[in-house]
Amino acid sequence: GFWAGGALLLVEVLASDFRGDLGAVANLARSGLDVYAHNVETVERLQGTVRDRRAGYQQSLETLRHAKRARPGLYTKTSMMLGLGETDDEVKRAMHDIRAAGVDILTFGQYLQPSTMHLQVQEYVHPDKFAFWQEYGEREVGFRFVPSGPLVRSSYKAGEFFVEHMIRADRATGGP
Repeated sequence: GFWAGGALLLVEVLASDFRGDLGAVANLARSGLDVYAHNVETVERLQGTVRDRRAGYQQSLETLRHAKRARPGLYTKTSMMLGLGETDDEVKRAMHDIRAAGVDILTFGQYLQPSTMHLQVQEYVHPDKFAFWQEYGEREVGFRFVPSGPLVRSSYKAGEFFVEHMIRADRATGGP
């Protein structure tokens, strides 16, 4: 991060999977950024329906895993949309897969159909379910932070305060 006027400015990059080019992932991870973000988007079963077919679940996990390998201690982040027809078991499995890739921060938001040309919403997830995923992710799976709510997006600004303080505390104690 950079200091400006006494404030820590965090650099978070939302990156593609570089079509599996792990050298490109490593170069970006070592560039001096604070948070390497790449979105998994949805559970494994729905990847081919929701995402560009050139982007895959395992490739996304490997992108996040490799960013962490390239620069140990780098914070990694991903996001998932809910309401696309995923099951609770699929979400749990995805959470465990994502955490096994070393990801620190996972956000959950409600999928909203941007146009009639896009997939239809299958379910409007209740706020209590979003609260459940946050609790489950932080307490059971071990994520550092799980912003989760209908209006949360991968660029969730309200989480920046938490992430800034997490990074400051880790740096002060010699942590990640």
